[in-house]
This record gives sequence, structure tokens and C-alpha cells, in this order.
Amino acid sequence: MKRLLIATALIAVSVPALSADVGVSLSIGEPGFYGRLDIGDYPQPQLIYRRPVLIERVPAGRPPVYLRVPPGHAKNWRKHCRKYGACGEPVYFVQDSWYNREYVPRYRERQSDYREGRRNDHEDGRRSDHDNDRHGRKDGDRGRDRDH
Repeated sequence: MKRLLIATALIAVSVPALSADVGVSLSIGEPGFYGRLDIGDYPQPQLIYRRPVLIERVPAGRPPVYLRVPPGHAKNWRKHCRKYGACGEPVYFVQDSWYNREYVPRYRERQSDYREGRRNDHEDGRRSDHDNDRHGRKDGDRGRDRDH
């Protein structure tokens, strides 16, 4: 009987460890990504609804949030807004076709340019004046006034 209780206790302790949730992290541009998009200088998004959806009152003049959400979330936004931290935000839902056709290719291109170090290059090969190192120094200032 004592062995049975010990075996049961060991199983009870190990089962939650075996059934732990596995989180999957998706980034913008990957299939299955849903969440906030930084529209910035991207082409005008095609929207599911013409006006922003509001669940809670928001201060006047607050900028809208652009979201890509799974089918059905926009229709029942009150139920899903907390998952996106956007219940108190004016929300525009972008159409999947616009996201896949316009946003994803440009986002990937920009990420590729950034990783390859071309983000601040001009077409003629000059570096941009905005190309500071991580300490805020410009290219020509790297050897001067080092504090480390």
C-alpha cells in the first residue's frame, strides 16, 4: 500500500511537467502572425471596417492601432481585444490580402536590409548622417573622446 501511494504521488508530480504548454513565437511577416502592425510609411492599408472599432472610451486625438487578427476576431472584438491589449484603443483591422501582398514583402525587405547593414546607405554608397554607433557617435567621431 505504501508503494502504491508513493507511485501515485510520483505520477501526480510528473504529469504536469509532461503536459506543460509549449509557446510558439511568431514574428511579423511569418505565416500565422496576428497582432499590431507599424504602418509608418507603408502603403495605405486596406481595412475590414472603414471606421475604427472602439470597445472602451478613449481620449480624443489618440492615434489608432492597426491590427491583423484571425477571421472572426474583428467581428467579436469585445471578446478578443484583451488578447491584443487593445480594448482601450481605436482599432483598424487590416485585410489579410493587403498584409500578405503589401506589408509582408516590404517588411521582409527592410529586415533583410537592416541585417545586411544597408539600412542607412544611400544609392551612391555614401553613409547617412543618421548612421550613429550605439553610443550616439557618428562614423567620423569613433576615435575621439572615448570614455571606455
